[in-house]
Amino acid sequence: MKKWMFSLVAVPVLLFGCSEEPVVDTLDSGENIPVAVEVEIVNELALAPSTEVELAVRVTQSGQSVDDADEVKFEVWQSGKQAGGVMLEGQLTEDGIYTAQHTFPHDGVYYMYAHTTARGMHVMPKAELIIGNPDLSTVVEDEGNHSMNH
Repeated sequence: MKKWMFSLVAVPVLLFGCSEEPVVDTLDSGENIPVAVEVEIVNELALAPSTEVELAVRVTQSGQSVDDADEVKFEVWQSGKQAGGVMLEGQLTEDGIYTAQHTFPHDGVYYMYAHTTARGMHVMPKAELIIGNPDLSTVVEDEGNHSMNH
């Protein structure tokens, strides 16, 4: 009986005792609350057309770099043409910085989501990018959320 009780206690400790996920607080029920993963867009928001540029985000949790994100993808589309956008795979380049290269074909207002999945959370910050000298009278305002966290 003692061996059976020990195994009931040992298995959860072995499975969950080494979690690297930081906690903010403990609820009254004893459950830990994970710290949110934060994603900051760090590339310039005004860029040149017809030139390869770097799109970049910094991923952190509790102020520490996250180098083990499951996925970082940059979704980029021109104003009013989200269905025709592209999805670019981000690569870890240094402490918590994920980048992708992209060439904007011409002047315009573009939007970018940085779809980021890390440590069981999905974060989607959004940025408006001004490429060259766009004709602002042709811009279709994007009504979508400016940032989404799950």
